[in-house]
Amino acid sequence: MKIICIGRNYVAHARELNNEVPERPVFFMKPDSALVISNRPFFYPGFSSDVHHELEVVIRISRLGRSIEERYAGRYFNEVGLGVDFTARDLQAEQKKKGLPWEIAKGFDYSAPVSEFFPVKNYKDLRKLSFRLDLNGKTVQDGNTSLMIFSFEKIISYVSRFMTLKTGDLIFTGTPAGVGPVAIDDRLEAYLEGEKVMDFPVK
Repeated sequence: MKIICIGRNYVAHARELNNEVPERPVFFMKPDSALVISNRPFFYPGFSSDVHHELEVVIRISRLGRSIEERYAGRYFNEVGLGVDFTARDLQAEQKKKGLPWEIAKGFDYSAPVSEFFPVKNYKDLRKLSFRLDLNGKTVQDGNTSLMIFSFEKIISYVSRFMTLKTGDLIFTGTPAGVGPVAIDDRLEAYLEGEKVMDFPVK
């Protein structure tokens, strides 16, 4: 099982971090050891002092595919959920400054909590999904898939040019603006179309 993450897929988020808006999807990977399920706690890593939350819609691949045409890409997933792409921003900044890869800032253990997954048929329009993250009862991220630069289908088609997608692979599809730090004893609650689907503490 692969965890594939799309970066800079919302214009406002790219700008809040002073990044260029990409012309094609940007993606990176997290290992399966990053996965956290069932609202288990996120354990703050000892190697960072600036871990940020990034809430994202996550799609789960439902069939094997490679070099998938965009017009058929919708056939390759049938469930969606939410996930938090935790990022050690201090380590990321240090690596970027040196021009080095920054997997240590993104792929560390427990850095990818996910919700349950729900059938796409539950939602009227996947291109207009609303989602938000509350931190200690206050909304800090409020997004909608209508603001994505690259659609689910575009992402699947592009990524599958470079690597085979397999059943069970997860794709984090990018975060909206509002990313920010978390601290021990924080509580994160995530909502998809107004329904709470994640509720977990930082330990």
